[in-house]
Amino acid sequence: MNQLDVTSARDNGEPDRGQAGTRPSPIAGVDYWTLVQAIEDYAIFLLDASGRVVSWNAGAQKLNGYTEQEIVGQHFSRFYTAEALAQGWPAYELQQASLTGRFEDEGWRVRKDGTAFWSNVVITAVRNEAGILTGFAKITRDLTAQREYVEALRQSEERFRLLVDCVKDYAIFMLDPQGYVVSWNAGAARIKGYTRDEIVGRHFSLFYLPEDAAAGKPARELTIARQIGHVEDEGWRVRKDGTTFWANVNITAVHDESNRLRGFAKVTRDLTERRQREELERSGERMREFLATLAHELRNPLAPVRNAVGVMQLETGLSPAMARSRDLIDRQVTHLTRLVDDLLDVGRIMSDKVELRLARVDLSELVTRAIEAARPFTDAHEQHVVPHLPYDPVSIRGDMTRLVQVLQNLLHNASKFSPAGSRIDITGRIDYRMAVVEVRDSGCGIPVRSLDKIFELFAQEKEGQNSGEGGLGIGLTLCKSLVEMHGGSIIASSEGPGCGSTFTLSLPLAATLSDAPAGEANAVTPEVAPLRILLVDDNHDSADSLAMLLELKGHEVRIAYEGEQALQIAPRFVPHLAVIDIAMPKMDGYATLAALREMPEVADTMYAAMTGFGHASDRERTRDAGFHAHLVKPVELALFDALLAQVEARRDSGGAG
Repeated sequence: MNQLDVTSARDNGEPDRGQAGTRPSPIAGVDYWTLVQAIEDYAIFLLDASGRVVSWNAGAQKLNGYTEQEIVGQHFSRFYTAEALAQGWPAYELQQASLTGRFEDEGWRVRKDGTAFWSNVVITAVRNEAGILTGFAKITRDLTAQREYVEALRQSEERFRLLVDCVKDYAIFMLDPQGYVVSWNAGAARIKGYTRDEIVGRHFSLFYLPEDAAAGKPARELTIARQIGHVEDEGWRVRKDGTTFWANVNITAVHDESNRLRGFAKVTRDLTERRQREELERSGERMREFLATLAHELRNPLAPVRNAVGVMQLETGLSPAMARSRDLIDRQVTHLTRLVDDLLDVGRIMSDKVELRLARVDLSELVTRAIEAARPFTDAHEQHVVPHLPYDPVSIRGDMTRLVQVLQNLLHNASKFSPAGSRIDITGRIDYRMAVVEVRDSGCGIPVRSLDKIFELFAQEKEGQNSGEGGLGIGLTLCKSLVEMHGGSIIASSEGPGCGSTFTLSLPLAATLSDAPAGEANAVTPEVAPLRILLVDDNHDSADSLAMLLELKGHEVRIAYEGEQALQIAPRFVPHLAVIDIAMPKMDGYATLAALREMPEVADTMYAAMTGFGHASDRERTRDAGFHAHLVKPVELALFDALLAQVEARRDSGGAG
């Protein structure tokens, strides 16, 4: 149509409205207007640049009801509904056609007699050879019958899908616009436990957890479905008998042909087993990622402390107070090392493979130790931990170290999410033959949506966290695992944001148990002749403290704080043993070892990898790279002494590297 030319248009491009039925001129000997005029299934007509009708074919008269004499010169907006006119839709169509060359739309249009029909409309801009807009070609087709058929078919198929009762794996039912159940299939009865007579007419919020219902989740989901047509959610739902299941829920708004909301289609599927499998897979993957980043961050700071304790143990003439302080540090480093080892093996803890040292644990002593262990966190925020314990002694059946770890984590969590200067309460009591301990804070609280998630591995609630605080999202997961390994339970509760949080753990009371021995025999330190030892470590504290320890044992030590420096020192120093840190910038431990092995001067040197990674795969990698030993930070003194004995034995035997 954009090839048609309006012959009655004047030089300025305006059509002559005084002549009804103005005809385009023949093109290439063909009377196109005769061809267009004969078409009855399409309304084909021309508009001038302002939107007034300048031509009218037989199809336009049949579809719209106007004769050519009645409509030519009139504005085409008279074909539109009042709503479309109020929105300025006719002008918008012409604007878009002039900008892009073409505009297509479907919608209601109005005939001369006032009846409406559903039409497909195509408007094409018409320009002259100079590119000036002279008008528009408009083609309209009546699609009312097709639309009614498609709509009827859609509704029929929808009813069939919703009403089919043979589906047993899905709960499929309808809600009215207010959320009350109006239909119920066999799958819904099987999954949720209600018969049709029991549930029809009742509100669907009955299927939600009480806290979700109180928080307005059911109404919120219907609002979203009403606004955008559909909403999908996964979460816990409640059966008739009170048990819960993990559900995938789809809610779809259902409208009639006039776009009036008739209700909602709701499809629910029980995904409890799948969620459990997926959570195990996700936990395993997240655990591997976590271990790769956490190992050095936790082990490295312990290495220089362990080395410093070793130096202090070799000193003589210490005062009793200094000796007690040294032994206290030694015990705490041992304690921390054990905890770090367990933290790095989250999979073992989650699989209940951690060995508990069960004994009688006094509740008062447990709380005292936990408060003392958490003091660095609480003191930093000027917070006060107030215990409220029974007057009579309470004994718990458990592992003191593990239970201190649990309470310490809970106090750390409370401190992190509470304001400076606030108070944290620990309350102990006996309920139903269980020892119950509550840790209550007045901090930011926990949103209802997070109560079920905070015990998941690596889950963290960022809102309300003190500035500068971070975390790996593992503390509460370990708490839950350790408490359940003791035969107890732990739950979190909160009235919402700004209302504080309470963590309640229940533990079994002690029966008659004999306390497990806690002491360990000290390893015998073998005497080793002086050796030349090269330490390669970018952690200055770790390298310096270990060098000090080895020098006190009579060995000659050189330090290289990076791999390149080690390559300069080694040929001149010719060490019997090179202890090389793996994770170093620029040149890592593997590259350093490869370069050293190219030097003939250090062909007899024994090499030990020192790293925070201690898994079997890590040991296999260092062995394949050519290391003779694999040391995991912080290194026990007995292990170091054993390694030095091997170096001496290798030197005496003349072994080569």
